[in-house]
Amino acid sequence: MTPKQLQTVAEQAARIGGAILQDWAGRITPKEKSPKNLVTEADFASQKAIGEFLTQECPGHDFLGEEDVGPASTTSDYRWIVDPLDGTSNYVHRFPFYAVSIGVEHRGQLVAGAIFDPTRNEMFAASLGGGATLNGHRIEPSATGPLASALVIASLPVKTGPESPEVRRFLRVLTRAQSLQRTGSAALNLCYVAAGRMDGFWSTSLKPWDMAAGVLILLEAGGRVTGINGGPFNVDVSDLLATNGNPLHEELAELLPGVD
Repeated sequence: MTPKQLQTVAEQAARIGGAILQDWAGRITPKEKSPKNLVTEADFASQKAIGEFLTQECPGHDFLGEEDVGPASTTSDYRWIVDPLDGTSNYVHRFPFYAVSIGVEHRGQLVAGAIFDPTRNEMFAASLGGGATLNGHRIEPSATGPLASALVIASLPVKTGPESPEVRRFLRVLTRAQSLQRTGSAALNLCYVAAGRMDGFWSTSLKPWDMAAGVLILLEAGGRVTGINGGPFNVDVSDLLATNGNPLHEELAELLPGVD
């Protein structure tokens, strides 16, 4: 299959997962004392449906998902990397900032991806060499230059202490950026940088399914992605620095490392 065809499959799979999330979200009420179990069921149901669809459309492909369901791993040249619910804490609290993220690699290279935000009906997608789109329209990063003029985002571990490196990095950037936020969805953070809604994003605690699709979307939009220190990006390594590609990237790459 071509990258564009794989993108189409990823978009279809993301919509399937998104519909399931929204269906389950309707069962979680503000009075629910312990929505965790329902959220877990929604997560698994989304990935199960996505896995079944991908098995049908792309038989024999490898599958890496956040939850332990889906097609068995093979020795295919293709690997689908799936997060059936990115932004779990937001979903639990009914805060509308979560998504389904689906990326695919061919021989270790990201070639297609789709991230669907079911609360806004926004589909971010890309294929290698084909550019990045939002609901079919081309997107590109912002032109913001220095950190002092930028809106940047950080992902922090769910439980982290005040003296942790992650918090210390956050505070270091907080005094230099125009605005610094923590949103709870790495996939949408990457998409928002790609679409020019944010200027930069970093994390040191991500998994492949958090990053795969979003990284390709940002790169195809014209942004830049590296390790947190400016070195090469690796989807199987937990840290990344993603920006609009302007000098902001160098500023953050110098500022973020060296915090232990």
